[in-house]
Amino acid sequence: MKMLSSSGLSGGITLLGVCGMVALLAGCGSPSAQEAAFSSAPASVGSASVPVATGADASAGGIAGALGTPTLDRFRVGDLVTVAFSGVEPPPAPHEERIKEDGSITLPMIGSVIASGKSTGELQKELQDRYVPRFYVRLVVTVKSLDRVYYVGGEVRTPSAKAWFGEVTVTQAIQSSGDFTDFANKKKVQLIRVDGTTIIIDCKKALKDPKLDPKVLPGDKIHVPRRLW
Repeated sequence: MKMLSSSGLSGGITLLGVCGMVALLAGCGSPSAQEAAFSSAPASVGSASVPVATGADASAGGIAGALGTPTLDRFRVGDLVTVAFSGVEPPPAPHEERIKEDGSITLPMIGSVIASGKSTGELQKELQDRYVPRFYVRLVVTVKSLDRVYYVGGEVRTPSAKAWFGEVTVTQAIQSSGDFTDFANKKKVQLIRVDGTTIIIDCKKALKDPKLDPKVLPGDKIHVPRRLW
């Protein structure tokens, strides 16, 4: 058996070391197939797949947009919209109206306009384009929205107007008003919509079945009647 010389053994070790370093550097320079697949895979939310939001897109607005969730800066059914006019003499009278169940408001001369789902700027531009130049040359349209509130009264511990910040149900609204008094009729709670429609809710059943617990919209009124016995 031939013995390796010291110079041959040293050269072999050196060659193995160089090959190992090259392989290590190659691995660091490019991601593995598994890493690449993980970084590009969509995140699953519920039953839908949406792209992963990163950087600026990871803000609340970016995530809401990716999920298709409406943001609070857009008009909803029940919002009170005020339209003011200027730029002409005399200017048309201001128009104030709550957005109807079909999402529309109705203005003089131009008729029905869908307001729900639009931002203040979008609705303002649409109204401006409808009035100018068809009816006016220099008319300026300004759209405003008042604070969103709903009202809880009757047999609750702290009846008052409540600021509407998002989705809230009848039972949640009552709980935020201190809950029922001892004399409340929990089976005949009235939800009065802005268009005058009244819905009777049995809150005992609604607490067990969310389908029986309707959402409250801006401008709605909740009235809890008193028991007769």
